[in-house]
Amino acid sequence: MLAPVETRSVSPVFVGRADELDTLNEALARATTGEPQALLIGGEAGVGKTRLVEEFASAARRRGAVVALGGCVEIGADGLPFAPFSTALRALRRALPDELASCAAGQEEELARLLPELGHSRTGRHDEEGMARLFELTARVLERVAAEHTVVLVLEDLHWADASTRHLLSYLLRTLRTGRLVVLATYRADDIHRRHPLRPLLAELDRLRTVRRLELGRLTRDEVCRQIAGILAQEPDPAQVDDIFERSDGNAFFVEELAVAATEGCCTGLTDSLRDLLLVRVEALPESAQHVARIVAEGGSTVEYRLLDAVARLAEDDLIGALRAAVNANLLLATPDGDGYRFRHSLVREAVGDDLLPGERARLNRRYAEALQGDPTLVPSDERVMRLASYWYHAHDPAKALPAVLDASVEARSRRAYSEQLRLLERAMELWESAPEDVRAALRPADYTEAYPPAPPERRAGTPGGRDPDAAPLRYLDLMAEAAVAGRYCGERERALKIAKRALRLLEDEDDPLRAAWFWMQRSRLARSLGRGSGREELATAQELLRGLPPSAVHAEVLTHLANWSTIHEPGPEAYRAAERAVEYARMIGSRETELDARQILGVLMVHAGHIEAGLAELHEVRERALAEDAPAVALNAYVNLPSELEAVGRSREAVPMLEKGLDFARRHGPPDTEAWVWGNLAESLFSLGRWDEADRACAAAGRVGQGVAVRGVHATLRAELALARGDLAEAARRLDAGRAFFVSQERAPQHHLPLTRLAVQLAAAQGRPLEARAHLAPVLDHGFPPGTQRDAWPLLLAAAAVEGDARALPAADDGRADLLARIRAAARKLVTIAPVWQAHEHWVRAELRRAEGHTDPDDWCGVVSAFERLERPYDLARTRLRLAETLLATGADGDRERAAELLRLAHAVAAHLGARPLADAVALLGRRARLLPAPVAGRPAAPADPLSALGLTSRERDVLRLVSEGRTNRQIAEELFISPKTASVHVSNILSKLDVSGRGEAAAVAHRLGLFPPRAEDRVSAR
Repeated sequence: MLAPVETRSVSPVFVGRADELDTLNEALARATTGEPQALLIGGEAGVGKTRLVEEFASAARRRGAVVALGGCVEIGADGLPFAPFSTALRALRRALPDELASCAAGQEEELARLLPELGHSRTGRHDEEGMARLFELTARVLERVAAEHTVVLVLEDLHWADASTRHLLSYLLRTLRTGRLVVLATYRADDIHRRHPLRPLLAELDRLRTVRRLELGRLTRDEVCRQIAGILAQEPDPAQVDDIFERSDGNAFFVEELAVAATEGCCTGLTDSLRDLLLVRVEALPESAQHVARIVAEGGSTVEYRLLDAVARLAEDDLIGALRAAVNANLLLATPDGDGYRFRHSLVREAVGDDLLPGERARLNRRYAEALQGDPTLVPSDERVMRLASYWYHAHDPAKALPAVLDASVEARSRRAYSEQLRLLERAMELWESAPEDVRAALRPADYTEAYPPAPPERRAGTPGGRDPDAAPLRYLDLMAEAAVAGRYCGERERALKIAKRALRLLEDEDDPLRAAWFWMQRSRLARSLGRGSGREELATAQELLRGLPPSAVHAEVLTHLANWSTIHEPGPEAYRAAERAVEYARMIGSRETELDARQILGVLMVHAGHIEAGLAELHEVRERALAEDAPAVALNAYVNLPSELEAVGRSREAVPMLEKGLDFARRHGPPDTEAWVWGNLAESLFSLGRWDEADRACAAAGRVGQGVAVRGVHATLRAELALARGDLAEAARRLDAGRAFFVSQERAPQHHLPLTRLAVQLAAAQGRPLEARAHLAPVLDHGFPPGTQRDAWPLLLAAAAVEGDARALPAADDGRADLLARIRAAARKLVTIAPVWQAHEHWVRAELRRAEGHTDPDDWCGVVSAFERLERPYDLARTRLRLAETLLATGADGDRERAAELLRLAHAVAAHLGARPLADAVALLGRRARLLPAPVAGRPAAPADPLSALGLTSRERDVLRLVSEGRTNRQIAEELFISPKTASVHVSNILSKLDVSGRGEAAAVAHRLGLFPPRAEDRVSAR
């Protein structure tokens, strides 16, 4: 037997990497100030990533930081769900037990999905929001712990990370806002081929300005020389350095192996294969140590001693002797907790594993599986089910593998690791036909996903009244149903859609309409989210399959989805009736969550039908009930739809705080698309309120997190609207084209099609092509406006009428104008005007039509301006003030010039604040043509302005504000304006609210800053 080999192959000298270490230390310094840091370290295998992390971690500990290290665990070709986060949280709990317990208080059951030591995790509900809830909770716990302690979270070997780990890391790096936290992750760059699952994540993280990526290069010759000197404890021979540098090409791990091989008398030129080089030291070990090394290589990243003992089947002394030889040879290392063993470098493990014969690999996996099945305590409890499934699968024993894989899929779902659940279910489908019939017959579903129906009665017959559904054998279709839903939950919609289509092909040969309807409903949802159509045909097929069947949960779900589809694509009485039927069916079968979902759709339709207060009340109640009854999916829909309907009826100020609450809720409970919808709605309301910079930031946030086709289309539309209003026509055109591309499969949906058409009309007009604007409008007028679309119809008709008014001076646009104006007027007569904002638009459209016909009556515009003064629409009010000023100047009546000048000044103040360049230019042009001196004149810097100071004030409130700015009391204001002091007090309160200030002094300061009431004698805008 060979004597134990004791060779120092790891250099005690840390060589090179000075720049990278400086970057890491700088990140640590910034983190200690409360600014979270995120870094990715990539490099080929063996280049020195782990050594760099170890050096940084040691330095961080010396500076008082807590280092929590977690590595991605590989079992065969599989990764354990959330493994690096679980390990890191476990290390954090050991270091800061009281702090972690305090930060996790009240959320132990949910966090136990990542850290079982915190308690038993409930099964809980499973939906598309479940994973987001877990992610948000994890991020917030880390932030809270890092509020008081500097924490370095290290995640190693991301190239082995499971999909759930990748999703959680992405979420964490996108949402970290505060805390003394450094997140450091490493990966093998040479393993990231074009189809590697980590590649899209790296591309996504590269777009985040908060994430830095370091790529470790190979060592230089001088660095290799210093590394060899550290290993040999003496200066190496220059020829030997040249030889090793050439063979290793500067790879730090290969330098170590070649240096050790040279000192042990192995010829470095003996083999041209680095893989063979890695096996040289393995083959120099005693046979028993080689045997143990092969067992450890197949067992996973780390193998526990007791499990190794059970699999090796050696006498204890022999096993310990073999392990000692492997450890002394620097081949294996004891794990930090002293409970197991791992290879010093994964490259050696891979080389040893690749050297196994196929039959040998299957035999070792069987031994692992039998040992673990015989004694579940051999591995940590949170790993047992997953590892057992992997061992049986790689043992090529379908009879044992199928039940184990199904158990693992249930475990993955319970941990909200839906990507791993999908992978395991696909593996179960692969094993299904190979497993013996008696094994399949003994399997039972854990439960039934969503509204998926249990086995039909004829399959459960055999006892009086049929058997309990739980006793019905698991079917292949049941696996497909679980897999389709898991794919939807984790965002793998393409895979889920393929599974749903395959299930429907199988069902063609079966008389099972209920399940077929369920799969058609899934296919509709997936096709719609992927932009493969509107989903209407699939829902119609599902509805037809259900005809004549008893009421069921599938009925209620299909009716709810039909109502939702109709609300978006064909709003009107039929959509209303569909929503009422959905509510009725859901109540009939006792599906409370489906009922709430259907009710919120009904609430939206009530608002569209003109029952505004009743519809909003219904939406408020649904949101409150969903929150109280723990139905987060419904609450998320309500947080999207309720503020949207408030915006639709002109109540933007009410919508904003609700959307801000919705953002917080969506971050904690929703998938990225839901958060993006909330951001988009917030951007729309902020735009209406004149808070355009904030709207721009909200748009950017929606674009960062949104993934679905529809939400990205809405984001593009909002960006086009903002660009057009600010005069960036090229950007508006680009965004408009993007919006059309996203909505290509459902462009006829009014809520998408009408805004896109309006923007196309406005863009064509801004580019001087009024005939093209008409061409965009004509198909909409031909088709007509469906009931309930007044929210988008009024702005479109307004844009069209304004284009015609602006084009009166163009002879080429004369033909067809009268007919078009008549069509616009006819379309407007059919639209609802119940809400004040719709009434204001109706007045505006009427005034624009008269302008296009050549009428210049100020009375037409006085009513429009008065209507918008009662609303909080700064931009719209400024535009209507411009029109009124234009008509006043055209009539030339006494006193009208002074009034027009003040209107222009107020409109310009708003345009300057918003950055609405086309509006500002129009105001300046009109001022110059009328020989007025607008303040400011084009070319002079505009004073900063708050849009609320120029908008939303009635004429009486402007009079009151003028007196407030002069320092008058309520009693003095009352005497001046011939009103009661109480009425004056009410006006002052309204002004403070509209200006968003806390007192009279602040209101006066705003008025003076904007120059709303300049001294009458000197600075009043006057005629030249």
